[in-house]
Amino acid sequence: MVIQVMGGGCSKCETLLENVKEAVAHTGKTAEIQYVTDFAIIAGKGIMSTPALVIDGKVVSSGRVLKTKEIESLLG
Repeated sequence: MVIQVMGGGCSKCETLLENVKEAVAHTGKTAEIQYVTDFAIIAGKGIMSTPALVIDGKVVSSGRVLKTKEIESLLG
């Protein structure tokens, strides 16, 4: 599983990244977590509002900071 947190490095993006790390740890899933700050890549995914969360290539959230429990439910 590849999880990407996309954003420009703001505090909200950093918070989402930490929540993703916690969610992965809580679920025991094996995942590669990437922090993408390149706006060309972000725009290429069609993301207009950050922070955004992409799981295995699918944009599952943009424009808000998901809580750890919300991320855990997305991870299955």
